[in-house]
Amino acid sequence: MVDLQEYLWMVILGFVIAFILAFSVGANDVANSFGTAVGSGVVTLRQACILASIFETLGSMLLGAKVGETIRKGIIDVNLYNETVPVLMAGEVSAMVGSAIWQLIASFLKLPISGTHCIVGSTIGFSMVAIGTKGVQWMQLVKIVASWFISPLLSGLMSGFLFFLIRHFILNQVGYQ
Repeated sequence: MVDLQEYLWMVILGFVIAFILAFSVGANDVANSFGTAVGSGVVTLRQACILASIFETLGSMLLGAKVGETIRKGIIDVNLYNETVPVLMAGEVSAMVGSAIWQLIASFLKLPISGTHCIVGSTIGFSMVAIGTKGVQWMQLVKIVASWFISPLLSGLMSGFLFFLIRHFILNQVGYQ
């Protein structure tokens, strides 16, 4: 068994990097969420920041555990690291750094990217370097990647249907075409 006390520095570093990662996720994902509302003048930037703080926190507390579990165990087979826990620790810290850096760069370049895509890709990247293709849970990855295509499709369908209802039952009733 490995004495993990000597790796306390990595835990502390990971903790600091997790805050940087949270900042980068917030910078990009909240901009994606509230960009249209602020751009259209429905809410001010200040209101969007307050709403985002409240609902991002609530969402992560109430619904984030399932997604976190998929990220933690669903992408790579963590059991393959039982004998090399420090490698897993270093790899996860590397994944967080890579994801945070790319999200900060993307935000600076005004690119609407996904924080989930970043952490999934960076986790796969470290595992491929650490133990090769056997570490990746490919079927779970197929499900995750499929959701990246299904999600915008379903969101678009729901949005179109909702706007159809709004236009038919509200806008047309008050004279807007």
